[in-house]
Amino acid sequence: MEQFTTLTSRAVLLPVNDIDTDQIIPARFLKVTDKAGLGANLFADWRYLPDGSPNPDFVLNKAENQDAQILITGNNFGCGSSREHAPWALMGYGFRAIISTSFADIFRNNALKNGLLPVTLEPAAYETIIDLVKRAPQMNLTINLAQQTVTLPDGHSFCFPMDAFSKTCLLNGIDELGYLLSLETQITAYEQKFALSG
Repeated sequence: MEQFTTLTSRAVLLPVNDIDTDQIIPARFLKVTDKAGLGANLFADWRYLPDGSPNPDFVLNKAENQDAQILITGNNFGCGSSREHAPWALMGYGFRAIISTSFADIFRNNALKNGLLPVTLEPAAYETIIDLVKRAPQMNLTINLAQQTVTLPDGHSFCFPMDAFSKTCLLNGIDELGYLLSLETQITAYEQKFALSG
């Protein structure tokens, strides 16, 4: 899993509530079993016209939004059916963090297990950032996972919650299995202690 420590990037605004996983990556693209190429189908039904050409009105197709690694979206992002392909597609496109006021639990867990950071902000902080990005779309935000902050160019920061286990895994670039393997020395010592006492 890719390590996440600090990210400084422009942000793409897609402040739509209740974006479900079928809008993130439509079901017809779920036949694959690996991540390769899924980014091209992110938000496919919004991103492309019926003839397959890019929809010029969709935010990801705007020239000023290319290479942005932060997506700011609406409340309850990632609702609907569980599909790991959703964070795969978001990361395949190039996003490393999603900012919202809330995430569907299953999507949030899938994102964290794949190195995609879901940042939950209080509504007032969220609205402040939305307003600033609308007025200055080329500005950068800085997300610091160790400090659990989103920082504006003027230095003002907003805090976000993160459970300790997910934070440890992301900071070290390890998944759940990797975390267990990192404790191999302690596990072996524990097993030997009880083998000797038996």
